[in-house]
Amino acid sequence: MLTTGKKLSPDKKSLLENYAKLDQSDRASLRAFAEFLVDRSKKEDPREAVRSEPVAPKSVPRPKQETVIGAIKRLSETYYMLDRKDLLTETSSLMSAHIMQGRAASEVIDDLEALFLTQYKQHKFDGD
Repeated sequence: MLTTGKKLSPDKKSLLENYAKLDQSDRASLRAFAEFLVDRSKKEDPREAVRSEPVAPKSVPRPKQETVIGAIKRLSETYYMLDRKDLLTETSSLMSAHIMQGRAASEVIDDLEALFLTQYKQHKFDGD
């Protein structure tokens, strides 16, 4: 949490400076991605739970119009059993390709779906 009266760390200062340079849409994306990361860090590691049967993904259909952040949230809900740490690097890379390089949201979402499915199959195989 930011406090007044204290000098900001270089990381916080850099983050705020970059945030100020973004347009409203990109600011909203950055806030949503930060919320995703915070939410991910709060969740219990689902791999530690004892299960007698393999866990199936939830059925959360893809809406016709979806943002990349919305897709990340949907896929995180769908594949709730996956460890978010295993997905962070590739998810961040895809998010950056969308925000920084202008890659189409639909293409990035397709790649996110493939990433989550691949991780789920690996998780399922590791659990057997």
